Amino acid sequence: MTATAVVFDPFSQDFFNSPHEIYRRLRDEAPVYYSPEYDFYALSRHDDVAAAFKDHDTYSSAYGVDLAQVRKGEVTKHGGIIAMDPPAHRRMRSLLNKVFTPRAIEARRELVTSTIDAVLGRVNPAGFDFVQDFSARFPVEVMTIMQGVPEADRQQIRLWIDDFLHRDPGQVEMSEGGLKSAIEMSVYYYQLIKARRKDLGEDLLSKLIESEIEREDGELTPLNSLEITEFAVLLGGAGAETVTKLLGTAAVVFARNPEQWQLLLEDRALVPLAVEELLRYEAPAQYNVRRSMREVTLHGVTIPAGKPVFLVGGSANRDPRAWTDPDTFELRRDRAEAQNLGFGYGIHSCLGAALARMESVVALQKMLDFMPRYQVDWAGCRRVNMQNVAGWSNVPVRVLD
Repeated sequence: MTATAVVFDPFSQDFFNSPHEIYRRLRDEAPVYYSPEYDFYALSRHDDVAAAFKDHDTYSSAYGVDLAQVRKGEVTKHGGIIAMDPPAHRRMRSLLNKVFTPRAIEARRELVTSTIDAVLGRVNPAGFDFVQDFSARFPVEVMTIMQGVPEADRQQIRLWIDDFLHRDPGQVEMSEGGLKSAIEMSVYYYQLIKARRKDLGEDLLSKLIESEIEREDGELTPLNSLEITEFAVLLGGAGAETVTKLLGTAAVVFARNPEQWQLLLEDRALVPLAVEELLRYEAPAQYNVRRSMREVTLHGVTIPAGKPVFLVGGSANRDPRAWTDPDTFELRRDRAEAQNLGFGYGIHSCLGAALARMESVVALQKMLDFMPRYQVDWAGCRRVNMQNVAGWSNVPVRVLD
């Protein structure tokens, strides 16, 4: 019996449901995969993905970060910092690094804790949707509070983001409704920034308004409102989606691995390790897309210049060439074995990683207090269908006595 060739379709229902069997076959059978249907290449082994993340001369971000953008073959004008290569990326990153210092992140711990307490205080332990009622609500509250978004508008940011990231099976381009949401979100932030210029405060938008950036000619100038809007949209999206998806995954993974949950109940010092293992085991961002800037040959396959290349971090983090027993969720694994690519790697590693880690640690601590024993209604669980993002949209749970 002839084995079927592996097919990697990041827009299929099979991929949305669970990509890990596909990843295994990619690593073993097609470590440099070519999709004739979508005309892209994909790297899936840890060594290759990690090296590509650090090689921006070969794998450029300047053409966008998803397939729809990259295959247009045009340098993205309004993609923000995630769609930049050095030296422009270095200048923008250095500006935001001043805002996301470890001290500044730690100063937000009380905000994170009080926001989580408020959201948990509104759920019914006898039955609630862990994602819709909890993990989708507080991260966007935290980020938009930091940005200075009025309370009445904070959850709307999340709804816009969910809408423009959503993809139906087979859908590559953003839908008309998704595009409308993306425009509405950008217009909202642009208008908020214009208003904030007249009434500066201590929020992130005010700090960006007051900042100066080094331009190509070496001159220091303020950011314009469009540049700040791009930052705001990126931070709003990353702040809403990353922690939301990581914690939704946590509720599912720990229900399937109750002995690991018991370890946390017995030793809270393991909570930060749990966050790292969740990032390795089921990262919110499963892949990033780059554009090949030169011809490159790996594993006997030549990637031509000018092609979209998927860097599949979700596969790399389950590569047995890098990790021992990678398909096992194990809090006490040896983290020195390989680089965890859950927050990317190299110059485009997640800018808000420290904040996301802190939020996730606090949330897991609160989960241990609020729901030390819980039950998942598996029939009601639903995965998201999203561009670049993986996780759960619905996880109904009940706290047990």
